[in-house]
Amino acid sequence: MRLTTTVSERECVVISAGGTTLVVDTSGGVPDILYWGPPFEASDDAARIVDALTEVQWTSDGPQSRLHPGVVPAQSSGWMGTPGLEGHRDGRFFTTRFERVSSTRDSLADGTEVLKHVGRDSDALVSIEVEVHALSSGLVRVRAIITNDSTVENYVLNSLKMALPVPAQATEILDFAGKHLKERVPQRQPFSFGTHLREARRGKPGSDGAYVLVAGTEGFAHTRGQAWAVHVGWSGNQTLFAERSMTGRRYIGGGELLLPGEVTLPPGNSYSAPWLYAAHGVGLNEITAQFHAHARSIQRFSHPRPVILNTWEAVYFDHDISKLRALLDAGAEVGVERFVLDDGWFGARVNDRAGLGDWQVSAQTWPNGLAPLVAEVRARGMQFGLWFEPEMINEDSETARSHPEWILGAGERLPLPARNQQVINLANPDAYHYVLESISSLVAELQIDYIKWDHNRDLLEAGDRADNQARVHLQTRATYAMMDELRHRHPSLEIESCASGGGRVDLGMLEHTDRVWGSDCIDPLERQRIQRGTALLLPPEIVGSHVGAPTAHTTHRTHSLAFRAATALFGSFGIEWDLLAASALDRAELSEWVDLYKQTRALVHSGRYLVCDTDDETYWCYGVVAQDQSEAIFAFVSIDSSAAAMPQRIQLVGLDDAAQYRLEPINLCASALAGLASGPPRWVQENSVASGHLLRTVGVQAPLLYPEQSFLVRLVRADN
Repeated sequence: MRLTTTVSERECVVISAGGTTLVVDTSGGVPDILYWGPPFEASDDAARIVDALTEVQWTSDGPQSRLHPGVVPAQSSGWMGTPGLEGHRDGRFFTTRFERVSSTRDSLADGTEVLKHVGRDSDALVSIEVEVHALSSGLVRVRAIITNDSTVENYVLNSLKMALPVPAQATEILDFAGKHLKERVPQRQPFSFGTHLREARRGKPGSDGAYVLVAGTEGFAHTRGQAWAVHVGWSGNQTLFAERSMTGRRYIGGGELLLPGEVTLPPGNSYSAPWLYAAHGVGLNEITAQFHAHARSIQRFSHPRPVILNTWEAVYFDHDISKLRALLDAGAEVGVERFVLDDGWFGARVNDRAGLGDWQVSAQTWPNGLAPLVAEVRARGMQFGLWFEPEMINEDSETARSHPEWILGAGERLPLPARNQQVINLANPDAYHYVLESISSLVAELQIDYIKWDHNRDLLEAGDRADNQARVHLQTRATYAMMDELRHRHPSLEIESCASGGGRVDLGMLEHTDRVWGSDCIDPLERQRIQRGTALLLPPEIVGSHVGAPTAHTTHRTHSLAFRAATALFGSFGIEWDLLAASALDRAELSEWVDLYKQTRALVHSGRYLVCDTDDETYWCYGVVAQDQSEAIFAFVSIDSSAAAMPQRIQLVGLDDAAQYRLEPINLCASALAGLASGPPRWVQENSVASGHLLRTVGVQAPLLYPEQSFLVRLVRADN
């Protein structure tokens, strides 16, 4: 739907796609979003009415202006909050007032509605192009491009952020915090006056990153309350913010966080901000559905996600060929489809203190190279994957000794080491060429199917040592470019983004990779929490989730195989366990879980992920419903001991109200049943059949589980 109307010399445009509608004022130098939310009745007067309803009156102590701040807010429109654009010419032209040059609309073949708006400041000699996309997924995305129109002077860009309005009903803010091994911990607070600012200055979004910022009505949850969310699709430094002004206006937004001097535009040059993604829905489940639909739309591969065996927690740096061969046999026995050799295969890499950056196969560890191992992997019908950390380097490496100028730092001073590492400057053409060709030649030689691309340290004082200028922006761009070039040269190559686990999980990175590693922690209790937060943005098939040893290496908690495997089932399933230490009984049970994953991955990796709200945070229920609502799988999970004597009834959401569903418990083995504290409830024992309406309104009595246990139920439509 596209409508246009002129109101008091102001032009307003209505664009809709995927169940989301925008009303945009395009009369100013930058577009201003007057309305963002569900569709309303379309008419020729729609834009005019919305414009009248949202017009601002000035106050006694405010500027005499009815202008809206726009998606790139500026003081020249009367906005006294966080500016969208900050820049200058040697201290001059520190402020801008753009005048409209053009505004065009287009409809793309995939259903996307596009608004492109150009403004120009003829005094500052700066132009801005703002793109607003209403995507078929229901997402909105916005970005701005700044161009230096001067023919003689540079323009120094300090920041370029975008913001979208939310209504006064949005009284709460939700975003995320965390740390290594405990990423994406939700935190909630009132949407109070002032600015709620989250900055990521690690050279990546970081384990403690805000991830997604949501503003919503009081008590919004997964199935109730209106919510508006934003996410920055960028894998370097970034900022997210929520701001409430004294005029009552509320905005949420973000962009790239630029370090001093990172972007200086010579005459005629431009800077494009990363996409700011925005979603609106009733409950977080609707927001999740929009993010998931978009994430799936940009994925290259539609084949089933294979079962991975990763060697890290099985062998660490001990690359003994006989043990790896035995591990391969054990993997084949349980149904593994892809074998990934982790850190320790190159240079002098017998620990984490040396060799990083020397991307040649270690002649000492692998005297015959990796080809014999790869041949054994292929002989067992598996794909082969290899670990790299292309952006990092040990000072104790041949590469660092030969090219100390390749290490990012502040002039002659190296940054503080972290994990015994420094950062190699991929913005340096020579360093970029060396790393790219080293990886590409191995991919070609060994026909590598999969790269686990790690990023294990923060970027401190990340500058070019030759000119002492900040390099995080260019480092991020160079990383994207290298990934793209590798995928161009090797079209079947898959890349996983790992950054000390889940430190670089964003939609920008997802445009260049095929999988992300959710966390280095595979303790299933921690993973339940981590995956719940991660799932707000990314669908299960993109997030690696592995079955670890009975006692987790990172927390020393011990869990049943049923709990570990059921947790990994709702992801891109893998194994990170020394199977040679597992009993024959454990291997047999693991094989059953692998078979279950293969049976259900078509559903889990294409269906709609949903969380059922409960009033007890110690007991969770979530699941995946097929897009045609023909089947579903739900997990009931006891996170901790509850103060309640019995768990509540839980309403199962996402099903067809009119359809009948047969409830089939998934009882793979004794350990799955052992999690039940008093046997299965009656609806489980009787393989009950109920309508989607009853399951949504009446719900089911949640099984009584011991702490840190789960129970799975498959629902199959019975009226076809």
